[in-house]
Amino acid sequence: MSQQDNEPSKHDPVDSEGPLPFGDLVEEVSEGGKKVRHRGVYLLPNLFTTGALFAGFYAIVSAMNGNFTHAAIAIFVSMLLDGMDGRVARMTNTQSAFGEQYDSLADMVSFGVAPALVVFSWVLQDLGRWGWAAAFIYMACAALRLARFNTQIGVVDKKYFIGLASPAAASVIAGIVWVWSSIVPESTWGVAVAVATALTGLLMVSNFRYTSFKSMDFRGRVPFAFMLLVVLVFASLIIYQEQGILAIAILYALSAPAIKGFNVLFGGSKKAGSVE
Repeated sequence: MSQQDNEPSKHDPVDSEGPLPFGDLVEEVSEGGKKVRHRGVYLLPNLFTTGALFAGFYAIVSAMNGNFTHAAIAIFVSMLLDGMDGRVARMTNTQSAFGEQYDSLADMVSFGVAPALVVFSWVLQDLGRWGWAAAFIYMACAALRLARFNTQIGVVDKKYFIGLASPAAASVIAGIVWVWSSIVPESTWGVAVAVATALTGLLMVSNFRYTSFKSMDFRGRVPFAFMLLVVLVFASLIIYQEQGILAIAILYALSAPAIKGFNVLFGGSKKAGSVE
């Protein structure tokens, strides 16, 4: 069977009927300076994206059932899977426009809708309209941040994220729920959690520049003492899992505003922490 038999004709409709009563997908890509149309989607990277999407859905269902610890952990699992799908696609040369859009929609569920509903089910619902507003601000800002990110691909420096990335924002909310949902009465933290939720959402649409760690060279050599520090960090996370993860998430979320504030106060570089 020739390669042409595997590719749709230029005159074939994109939504042509197949053996199943579901629409097929035809993507047009550039290969060697020529436009080539491929049918179907890549399986491996989209499996990781689907797993991340399921973890976000599981977090929502767990929160509805009052199991907030499982909900928070599910969000972190979604973060892990989300970080793998893009890398797998690049390693296996299976990037596609469909995968980019699917990943963005999955991120909206896992890091926008899920954290907002989890924290709302935990404590914000007791605040009435204020709780609704805080959860909505976070979710809407996640959508705006993802839309802005998608339109800035290839324009901004890959070393930085403009605004707090949605997975990092979700880790702040999930960490708060994970640490305090089982040990602190809900009414005690209502207002504080609402403020933290809204501020975390606003950081996603801010102009603060957060390092993406994409420029780090993990293949290079480091001092031996650095590896000892890594061992101590992992040992601390074994003992203080929830608290350690939450501390890392909060420190990262506050890093760009802190750098910006430091530079403003002490006359540092104007570029650090914000966009010109």
